[in-house]
Amino acid sequence: MKYIIIGLGNFGASLAEKLTEMGNEVIGVDINMAKVEAIKDKITHAVNLDSTDIAAVSNLPLKDTDIVIVGIGEDKGANIMSTALMKQLHVKRLISRAVSPLQEMVLEAMGVDEIIHPEEETAERWSKKLNLHGVVDSFEVNRDYSIVETTVPREFDGRTLEEIGLKKNYNIIVLTTIKLTREKNEIGSLKDVSNVQGVASAKTKLYQDDIMVLYGNNKDIKRLLKDKENMRS
Repeated sequence: MKYIIIGLGNFGASLAEKLTEMGNEVIGVDINMAKVEAIKDKITHAVNLDSTDIAAVSNLPLKDTDIVIVGIGEDKGANIMSTALMKQLHVKRLISRAVSPLQEMVLEAMGVDEIIHPEEETAERWSKKLNLHGVVDSFEVNRDYSIVETTVPREFDGRTLEEIGLKKNYNIIVLTTIKLTREKNEIGSLKDVSNVQGVASAKTKLYQDDIMVLYGNNKDIKRLLKDKENMRS
């Protein structure tokens, strides 16, 4: 089997070494040259490149690779962007790593069916969490762009994304919507369960108090959240 592992931190490097020891051909990829140097003699090939750069990753032998694993952990934005590129380039089989529930939801909305969780959540789960009123959860993709969860206001209830015009009016994309339901767990206690509704489209209808997952520039998201708050006042 031929593997490409993107992200050579503790998890990615360990996986790359074990797969190589099992007789597989493994290409390890990382933007950090020191990590590439540390593993280059332990796996088939080690490559130093930016996995969020489509021109760079297009040089990888993706068509001849059986499985691509995005193992980036610390930089959630790079993980999402790298995974999106792999989807765009139609790799045979894609597995991605999630270190938070929101990241997992985004990956699921992107159509990634195989998600691995190599560690439990830590106290530093949100290293750069946005301090915005009305946000359920969020993380920054980079300095200027973020993915944000926020509740659907009453004014949007029963309307489609096309009718509301978030892309036109705010330059914001709705990646997916999430419906919260109350269900009993194994011991009979009620808990909130998040049900991701799939990739959103212009015809997706919003319902009050559901959650919409937004992607856009921080200034545009702040403007929407401010207008959303004004709707309620």
